[in-house]
Amino acid sequence: MAAAAPTSRGHGLLGYGPTALALALFIWFLGFLPVVSAGQAASWAVPWIPVLGIDLAFRIDGLSLTFALLISGIGTLVLLYANSYLTGDPQFDRFVLFLTSFMLAMLGLVLADDLIVLFVFWELTTITSYLLIGYGHDSEKSRRNALQALFLTGAGALAFLAGAILLGEAAGTYRISEVLAQGKAIQDHPHFTAILILVFLGALTKSAQVPFHFWLPNAMAAPTPVSAFLHSATMVKAGVYLLARLHPAMSGGDLWLYTLTILGVVTAVFASLLALRQTDLKQALAYTTLMALGTLVMLLGQDSGYAMTAFATFLIVHSLYKAALFLVVGNLDAATGTRETDALGGLGRVLPMTALAAALAGMSMAGLPPFLGFIGKELTYAGMLQVASFPVILSIMALLANGLILAVASVVAIRPFWSARQPKTPVKNAIPWTMAAGPVVLAVLGTIFGIMPGLLQNTLVAPTVLSLTGDIAETKQLKLWAGVNLPLFLSLATFVLGGLFYAWHATLRARLAMLDRLPNLDEAWDRFMASIKTFAIALTSRIQTGRMTDYMAVTFSTIAIGLIATVLLRGLPPLSPSFADVTPIHLALIGLLLSGTFMATITRKRIAAIAALGVVGIGVALVFIFFSAPDVAITQLLVEVLVVVLVAIVMLQLPRLRDYPNRFRPGHAVIAAGVGGSVTLVLLAILSTPLDRRLTTFFETASWPEAFGRNIVNVILVDFRALDTFGEVAVVVVAAIASIALLRQNRKGRS
Repeated sequence: MAAAAPTSRGHGLLGYGPTALALALFIWFLGFLPVVSAGQAASWAVPWIPVLGIDLAFRIDGLSLTFALLISGIGTLVLLYANSYLTGDPQFDRFVLFLTSFMLAMLGLVLADDLIVLFVFWELTTITSYLLIGYGHDSEKSRRNALQALFLTGAGALAFLAGAILLGEAAGTYRISEVLAQGKAIQDHPHFTAILILVFLGALTKSAQVPFHFWLPNAMAAPTPVSAFLHSATMVKAGVYLLARLHPAMSGGDLWLYTLTILGVVTAVFASLLALRQTDLKQALAYTTLMALGTLVMLLGQDSGYAMTAFATFLIVHSLYKAALFLVVGNLDAATGTRETDALGGLGRVLPMTALAAALAGMSMAGLPPFLGFIGKELTYAGMLQVASFPVILSIMALLANGLILAVASVVAIRPFWSARQPKTPVKNAIPWTMAAGPVVLAVLGTIFGIMPGLLQNTLVAPTVLSLTGDIAETKQLKLWAGVNLPLFLSLATFVLGGLFYAWHATLRARLAMLDRLPNLDEAWDRFMASIKTFAIALTSRIQTGRMTDYMAVTFSTIAIGLIATVLLRGLPPLSPSFADVTPIHLALIGLLLSGTFMATITRKRIAAIAALGVVGIGVALVFIFFSAPDVAITQLLVEVLVVVLVAIVMLQLPRLRDYPNRFRPGHAVIAAGVGGSVTLVLLAILSTPLDRRLTTFFETASWPEAFGRNIVNVILVDFRALDTFGEVAVVVVAAIASIALLRQNRKGRS
């Protein structure tokens, strides 16, 4: 989505207000640097759901502060950029609301110190990112890709919620800092493997690891500011953040090591190959984001100080250069109307500030000295060499991925500006300072931190490593020159390999067409969604026949099958029904119920059938009265009277109906017998089992102190089940409104 003639005036206060908010948050977070640099943490907590032990708890340590500074800092520049990039967009207010909401949700996610609170903000990022990806809602492609991202990350979120609940129950607390304080002891819990798998599903779908990778490139249908913010620096790193946050308590085992290492390596190499194949600059950057996420996940699979230091450094490196390059591509698109590499060239003199930002960020992405990317790459190689299992294989795979990324960086950052050929598309729009400032600031920061890595050493990198390992001594030194060692030779090999890839990238791009022969998961997703639609249509046509008897048959058949399956799977305790307390009154009630049922079964008159069912309902109310439940009995009587009266009035107002045929329906008989028999068996099983008084005791003790009521049944309905009662009341109100509407409509038709 390209901008139309962007200007520095933008949208005024509507655009600069959220930018000022993001900047204020960034400055506020900077104030915590002395705290985390000293190895301390700041925390706040407000009771939220005390009964469940859930608090609105937030905590700032090295890891969360690093993410918070990246989110608010890059958010400031992206909001400033979007103010001009989307000049003239009539929906800009909607866009800036979504983007600001996403930023705040992401900040809540990384600062949360409670598993349930973290999940709430996790879902808020999912919803807001869906709105941003589908911002161009007039486009079918945008809507489709937004739904794909929502479904995949939403499904992963459900898995993460289950894992968070199991983890909280296993640890005895949902407070994340207290869970992490238990260290490796949490791994002795019998549910640890299930917790780990569920957390993996949540984190790996959010961070688009193979085989869940295909949603992220499709999300590039969003406007460029969204891509620069969500899909390079923030949202896609939420899964990485989750793995990093839980690293102290869950890492170290074989399942953690091999899952993250293998998936990370596969994602990094596969994405690098796909990145070199792209001709759209934005798509190329999307696949390099996948490569970076794979690298971060691979590093988190390890425990060494080098790997953790490399993770903390590369996290910052990637956010700076990738956000800068996305904004650079947005400038190219806004200025020329295209992102195709073959249509761009010779723009260095026309767009000098954008060219400068592209060069600096591109060299950091390529891992060239003296940029921070070089330090991050050296530490990554050192971390790979520290792995106990297959370090040589990992190093070779990392070398291949880094060489490919160097070639992609050259294609994105060098060719559009400094290639000899002239652009096929002339420059149409000037780039205002508000759009040039963001990429320049981010690229210059990557350069400064590379020349003076000590600025990050003690302020962010060391505190982040402390959050990951619990030992700040594990932090390795950030320096441009680490001596003549194996990582240096691997870096030199990267430069040579990357240069060869760049020189032959046109040929390699053609050869990489073989990747099309691999299973296309994106197309498989479409087939999967189509199969769901087909199944839904078939099921609906089968169930939604327009006949009330069919609806009731399906409903009661489901109940019967569920109960019978439960009985067969779990078995029944020894049944010991007693008839000693049966009195003549009980027998009379049974006779009343049976006679009403028999009458409803054999009559051919609709009014008579309704009256017979009313008799059954009154019999049930009498049962409640005899067993000391007068409140429920009154409710039952009111409902029965209301139903009989309303149905009778409606039927009397309708045209004369023929009597329905009185024939035996074996299918209905089987359903009735199945429901009745299964319910009877379950009730007998319950009555034969000793009563578990835990809930009874709770309501007895909590009824007066917490709800100020002595009638326990009323207290349960009004206080402890308030929402359920509200729903029941809503159903009655809706039914009454519908009945009134039907009666009025009938009067109008008759008159």
